[in-house]
Amino acid sequence: MASFKEAENNPETPSSPKKIYKDPDDGRQRFLLELEFVQCLANPTYIHYLAQNRYFEDEAFIGYLKYLLYWQRPEYMKFIMYPHCLYFLELLQNANFRNAMAHPGNKELAHRQQFFFWKNYRNNRLKHILPRPLPEPAAAPAAPAPPPPLPVQPVPPVPAATHGMLAASGAVPSPMPYGMPPGSAFGKSDIRSSGSERRKRKKEV
Repeated sequence: MASFKEAENNPETPSSPKKIYKDPDDGRQRFLLELEFVQCLANPTYIHYLAQNRYFEDEAFIGYLKYLLYWQRPEYMKFIMYPHCLYFLELLQNANFRNAMAHPGNKELAHRQQFFFWKNYRNNRLKHILPRPLPEPAAAPAAPAPPPPLPVQPVPPVPAATHGMLAASGAVPSPMPYGMPPGSAFGKSDIRSSGSERRKRKKEV
C-alpha cells in the first residue's frame, strides 16, 4: 500500500501524463511551412505530382488536407498570395478529383482552364458591371451673346490700264520690300582663299 501511495505522489512515474509540446518560436515555423504547402496547391502540375506518387492514397495525408481547410478563414486568408490554391484545396476534399488528377490529360485541362481564367476573368467581369450614369453638369451661367460681325468693305476694282501696263512690261514687283536691286549684290568671298592670303602675308612680314 505504501508503495502505491508513493507512486501516486511521485509526478515522475511513467504512468503520469507528459507535458504538452510547445513550439519554441510560438508556431511561426509551422505557420510558414503550412502556408507554403497550401500555396503550392495552386499549381495543377504539383497536384499531379502528388497523385502520381500516391500521396492521395495515404489516409493521414487526406486528413492533413482536411485540416488545412482552416486557411479559408478570413484571418488566415489574408496571407495567401495565390487564391487559386484555396479552390484546389476545396476540390482535393473530393476523392474523384484526387483520382482524376493522376492522369496527365486532366492535369493539362486544369492548367489550361486556369490560364483562361487569368486571361479573361477581368474583361468578362467588366462587361457585366453596369456603367454608372454620368453626373449632371451644374447649371452654368448664360454665355453672353456673340458680337455682331463687322461689315465687309468692298475692294475697289483695279483699273484696266494697270493690267495692260503689267502685261506689257512683264516685270512683276518683288514681294520683298527690302530686296536689293539686281547687279548690286556683293561678290562671294572664298574663305579658303582669304585664309591662304593671310598666311602669305605673314610669311612675307
